[in-house]
Amino acid sequence: MDDDDRVFKALADPTRRFLLDLLFARDGRTLTELESELEMTRFGVMKHLKVLEEANLVVTRRNGREKLHFLNAVPIRQIHDRWIDKYTSDTAAALLDLKHSLEDDT
Repeated sequence: MDDDDRVFKALADPTRRFLLDLLFARDGRTLTELESELEMTRFGVMKHLKVLEEANLVVTRRNGREKLHFLNAVPIRQIHDRWIDKYTSDTAAALLDLKHSLEDDT
């Protein structure tokens, strides 16, 4: 499985997207903090975090006895640049041209 596949797999699950949203809102959360936001077992949250770590979307750092989780948005940006940006740039330019054309006609 390549890096893109891991990212798409990680983002396919709503629980994992929710975890990423939590880390986007406030980085450096512990497992206990993340678990408190979900109605699932600690083990379930750990399994989701492992998938996110394997996709390099979450990185961890030890701070004493705590393990802190941080969002790494770089893989999402790489997906955006490869799969979204190139398909939307021409469309966005065409819509902008249409907007200017319509405004000039009035």
